Amino acid sequence: MVSFHTPKQPLPEPLSGSVIGSFAYNTITERFSKIARETIQDNKFPAQIEQNLQQLIQDLPFAQLRQLNDLTAPDTEKWRKYLQPDLGKNWLEVTWFFAEMYFYRRILEATEYYLPGPFEGHDPFYRQKALVLETARDSTAFLARELGALRKMELNSKDLNSSLDQLLVLNVWGNQADLSMWSASEERPDHQDALDQRTHLLVNQAAQVGDFLSSRGSQLRRVDFILDNFGPELIHDIGLADYLLGTDLTAAVRFHAKPTPHYVSDAMIKDVHATVDYLADHQVPEVRQLAERVANYIQDRRLEIVDDYFWTSPTYFWDMPEYIYRELSASDLVISKGDANYRRLTGDLYWPPTTPFEDVVHYFPTPLLALRVLKAELALGLTPAQVKRLDNLDPDWKFNGQWAVIQFWRK
Repeated sequence: MVSFHTPKQPLPEPLSGSVIGSFAYNTITERFSKIARETIQDNKFPAQIEQNLQQLIQDLPFAQLRQLNDLTAPDTEKWRKYLQPDLGKNWLEVTWFFAEMYFYRRILEATEYYLPGPFEGHDPFYRQKALVLETARDSTAFLARELGALRKMELNSKDLNSSLDQLLVLNVWGNQADLSMWSASEERPDHQDALDQRTHLLVNQAAQVGDFLSSRGSQLRRVDFILDNFGPELIHDIGLADYLLGTDLTAAVRFHAKPTPHYVSDAMIKDVHATVDYLADHQVPEVRQLAERVANYIQDRRLEIVDDYFWTSPTYFWDMPEYIYRELSASDLVISKGDANYRRLTGDLYWPPTTPFEDVVHYFPTPLLALRVLKAELALGLTPAQVKRLDNLDPDWKFNGQWAVIQFWRK
């Protein structure tokens, strides 16, 4: 395992449910149970599985963490090691990031995801994911038409910066479609208005990405996306990949997906293929053309989709395994999507919001672009004036899904 425990200042305390009234506390004491209840409602599970989920609900938040019972699962041995130091603690006594990763793993255990039988490999969040995909029809058509226009523009540095800025702003707001925060039937923040998107963007370093691409003078070998949510966000990831490949800014794109259902709406390999099929059946011609291009990229292996159990582990990036380090090091640009990946990047700690982004992520092995809607009490790279204004304007700004950042770092 590679260790990069070297941020340029002392490490703050981790986000934890032990802080009563915090968003982490509310997640563990309320949101987890709500997600488990919705999982029961959305599936026709037999009595035993419903009982398993009810037991998980009863365990929250004061039961002691225990080892997993599905002993033949491919990640059980790793989880045995992850859990060993925290056995005997309850859900509020471990770090929030660990509690979340453990909760979703316990969902799979409860629903017999790894056991031979009718629910082996069954996505317990499928219904929610199908519903949220249907909310993306208008934004999908808009994106496809924009891509058609942008691909025709001359690729000089000015147009490149403008195109990337437009696509990255659209992309980051796709992260609002997060089913772990708001179920498909709930009203959620949805900044579709262009002015609203810009107003709520706290940091926008898209121009630095454009300058980086322009300054290289040659095609990138590969761009890696660490995927987050299925639905509107994944569609925008596919669109951004289409732009990078279609304009020959990069020779290849690699999508890193989750190996199992996770965080309700996190994307797996099969979700990417299902999304391409969805695009191919769209009524708008430009969307079907997008699907055709992406299908060709996949066939030609210019777009690869891979997964790994690291992405569902409670491990931070600065303790990433050696093989993950080597894989990301081979990329010319890594695009980290969403809130949980951002928390993995930054150790999920109570960093002062004015802490420079680069002071925390400087250990990363390759240029890094983070696209994130804020859904945790963690922020970086802001000015003191921004923090003061946000504290007065919107006391819940760090976690209510109304604000976003586009942050770039390179050595």
